[in-house]
Amino acid sequence: MSFFRQSRRADLGTNIKVSFEFFPPKTEVMEERLWETVTRLAPLNPEFVSVTYGAGGSTRERTARTIKRILTETDVNAAAHLTCVDATKEEVDTVVREFAAMGVKRFVALRGDPAGGVGAHYKPTPGGYENGADLVAGLKAFADFDISVSAYPEKHPESPDFATDIDMLKRKVDNGATRAITQFFFENDLYERYVEKVRRAGIYIPILPGILPIHNFTQVTNFCSKAGTHIPAWLTERFDGLENDPQTHALVSSAVAAEQVLDLVERGVQDFHFYTMNRADLAFAICHLIGIRPASGTLEPALAGAA
Repeated sequence: MSFFRQSRRADLGTNIKVSFEFFPPKTEVMEERLWETVTRLAPLNPEFVSVTYGAGGSTRERTARTIKRILTETDVNAAAHLTCVDATKEEVDTVVREFAAMGVKRFVALRGDPAGGVGAHYKPTPGGYENGADLVAGLKAFADFDISVSAYPEKHPESPDFATDIDMLKRKVDNGATRAITQFFFENDLYERYVEKVRRAGIYIPILPGILPIHNFTQVTNFCSKAGTHIPAWLTERFDGLENDPQTHALVSSAVAAEQVLDLVERGVQDFHFYTMNRADLAFAICHLIGIRPASGTLEPALAGAA
């Protein structure tokens, strides 16, 4: 018996769009590693790449430096993250002007994690933007930017219920959001049910699934416990006993990520956002599986093993 599989279509890669997220490097060694990752992934012609942004001058400077290099040394669209944390509106607006002067036309607008970290109580900065929706409105008042916002298939950990959570997303859309990118998840049914809820609420912007290739299961588990992301028992079982076996861990990570993405393709998903953790290996392999190839002659042979 034969069944048609969307993920095996010869023209699959022509219909799928991808984007990648990076974080600014903290050291020269990390900066070189990040640039190897950017160089490896840029030939895949992503819709955009984003660079995260945190509170504090040094992080802001590294973000700006990374974005400027992407814009000047590649043909990739770069999106700058912005948050409301520890900054007044005037300070955020100054950053927006700096990015705009570089040629940035895309932003990822987020409320941001509390100063105490994920799971701590959030308190708006006096004189600052109140939340993600407020920040989107501020950006749109500045210029007609392309703006991505966050979405939560398992609801934001601080939201009392899905209705409150989706109402916040609706406010972001009403203020001018272009698309939403989800928090990473591991059960595709959660994403599918979330999109159904969002559509019933009258929200029709693209909802890109955020995919996190698992480079370190222990670290991911710790983060999930704070972010409210469910780790299913089957996933824990797959990584059981691999704490000191990095080679097998990498192979299992590849299989898990590929399984998730191919299943989403079968469900009709065509846009994906990858949280790369500044590593190219798994994201590049998954893109290859879904038919996305670098333009001929654009991949440097010396970077074939870049991680």
